[in-house]
Amino acid sequence: MSSNINIGIAEADRVAIAQGLSRLLADTYTLYLKTHNYHWNVTGPMFNTLHQMFMTQYTELGLAVDEIAERIRALGEFAPGSYRAYSTLTSIQEEEEVPAAEEMLRRLVQGQEAVVRTARELFPTVEEANDQPTADLLTRRMDIHEKTAWMLRSMLG
Repeated sequence: MSSNINIGIAEADRVAIAQGLSRLLADTYTLYLKTHNYHWNVTGPMFNTLHQMFMTQYTELGLAVDEIAERIRALGEFAPGSYRAYSTLTSIQEEEEVPAAEEMLRRLVQGQEAVVRTARELFPTVEEANDQPTADLLTRRMDIHEKTAWMLRSMLG
């Protein structure tokens, strides 16, 4: 996009980091949509607990997508913003059914862990480029997703 940015990160590194962040954005948005879907459609004896928990999770994910997209922009690249782009970038399978509550929990654990893996894959590139703001973002995202995965796993017994 723009080669006249001079923030101490080489253009090739900025592009590579933005591409990795685009995959993180796609994973985060896909997980947001899946979690929101489950919030709307969960049923069963744990309805109230899960309905509230999913709302907390999708709200956090909604804020995260903005933060990730803004970091991509700060690096001088455009952030992807379409379902088509996300479907090619994400590692998380789109939801096409309404599973039982316990299966929702299992799938959300998988989604949370997928986001962690995507963030972790990008980390060496970010460290090599000496990009502390992105490293901080990735560290925070990994911490949140690892903790959320643990909480979801705990509900599965």
